[in-house]
Amino acid sequence: MNHDLLAHLSCVKCSSGRFVQVGSVAERVRLEGAATLRCESCGESHPIVEQIARFVPTSNYADSFGFQWNTHAQTQLDSHCKVTVSRDRLFSVTGWPQDMTGQTILEAGSGAGRFTEVLVTTGATVLSFDFSSAVEANCFNNGNSNNLLIFQADIFNIPVPDQSFDKVLCLGVLQHTPDPKRAFQSLAAKVKPGGSLVVDLYALDLKAVFQWKYLLRPFTKLIQRETLYRFIERNVPRLIPLSRQLRRIAGRAGARFSPIVEYSHLGLDDRTNEQWSILDTFDMYSPAHDHPQTEKAVRKWFGEIGFEDVAVGRGPNGVVGRGVRPTDSRQVPS
Repeated sequence: MNHDLLAHLSCVKCSSGRFVQVGSVAERVRLEGAATLRCESCGESHPIVEQIARFVPTSNYADSFGFQWNTHAQTQLDSHCKVTVSRDRLFSVTGWPQDMTGQTILEAGSGAGRFTEVLVTTGATVLSFDFSSAVEANCFNNGNSNNLLIFQADIFNIPVPDQSFDKVLCLGVLQHTPDPKRAFQSLAAKVKPGGSLVVDLYALDLKAVFQWKYLLRPFTKLIQRETLYRFIERNVPRLIPLSRQLRRIAGRAGARFSPIVEYSHLGLDDRTNEQWSILDTFDMYSPAHDHPQTEKAVRKWFGEIGFEDVAVGRGPNGVVGRGVRPTDSRQVPS
């Protein structure tokens, strides 16, 4: 844990207190979780487990994501795949500069840290969290970065002060929360005046309705995750040739006829493509929540919170939304 960045956290119970670490190094070595963060104002405390502050129970509705990201901790990292897929997506979607030295970034829903790995290279101070135990994979991958603080928290109750970040980012996550709009509003509250919020999430349209995942997920999400994963791991490699052929015949539309996903068109080698395919096919069928949204709905969200310079459109993962909090925060509804 990067103790120098603890000042960026705040107590969700009293909304004002800062955290200090309680528990000696010897205690942390002897007993996992002996160390805690304690609010100086109200005394609220939270355990530190494996060098990560935990503001939520380890097990929750996002367990399938914790399982998949700890199983595939490095599968989608640019540094592991020797590609720039994550870097290219991040900067194309956000429009942010690659040098953000002196700024603060809040990343919601980090997963194993594919975008965290890119964000820490910008020189910004990055706070990254996930609701699931995927934070452990992110810590394994990026925990040595001295400009990064990783913690496990609820997107509806983020332990950071309101209006305190230059940039807030949430890619591919909102649709997997019980209430995407409320999650969006929670993130928007953390953007400082003049700061920007960028989200992307699955698109709700006619094509989405007839995807295999929405036809099968009502049943597959009920299957025990290890059982579902083993089934997918065994069968996805057999279906990759079919999926490739469908894409060659009819492009992206053809690929939708396959019950799996595969990414050979991104230039991945066969082994990496197979692992991405297993990972993202599991990601399609296992989540407890999957609530895609229309561009109109996302545009309305930004309008209701009074953000400026709003741009909403289609992107590589569905709907992309960007907006800026007015410098006069009184213009923004509470």
